[in-house]
Amino acid sequence: MGRDFFSFCMDRAVYTKRMHDSFNLDSFDWKLLAALQENAAATNAELSDRIGLSASQVSRRRQALEDEGVIRRYRALLDRERLGLSVLVFVHVTMATHSPDNATRFRELVLDRPEILEAYALTGDSDYVLKVVVASLKELADLINEVLLPHQSIDRLRSEVVLDVLKEDAGLPTPRPD
Repeated sequence: MGRDFFSFCMDRAVYTKRMHDSFNLDSFDWKLLAALQENAAATNAELSDRIGLSASQVSRRRQALEDEGVIRRYRALLDRERLGLSVLVFVHVTMATHSPDNATRFRELVLDRPEILEAYALTGDSDYVLKVVVASLKELADLINEVLLPHQSIDRLRSEVVLDVLKEDAGLPTPRPD
């Protein structure tokens, strides 16, 4: 396993270029992405000092990364506990049946519920896992008993309440400069 992460990412960038034949990331792009993940509100001048390019070069690269969809959006990370949302839960969902209509109904339910932060289709014992945040166990019980379990697409649920967060809101891995 002598390969370092930077080489892996650079190979991945070359692979992405071959697959899409439109976009390639160089070391300055990776530095810019890493800096933006740490502080998306940084100005082009601040970013230029950090990555060693002029502010106008940073601006052009940032715009290109946005245009290509590498940067999808910018947003503030809010502290859920300071906002009174102290219960974080992962809910494993098993579907009643595996049909396109059932999947569509479930997707619509998930998209309609603001307390469901993330939802992923899985392999394994569960069909989906939902990341849910609520203010109290009562709110969790209401969501499960009044919204999720009665839904026609759902057969079973298994909830896991988070006791402690070890790592959260981490950015995607970017290569480290040599």
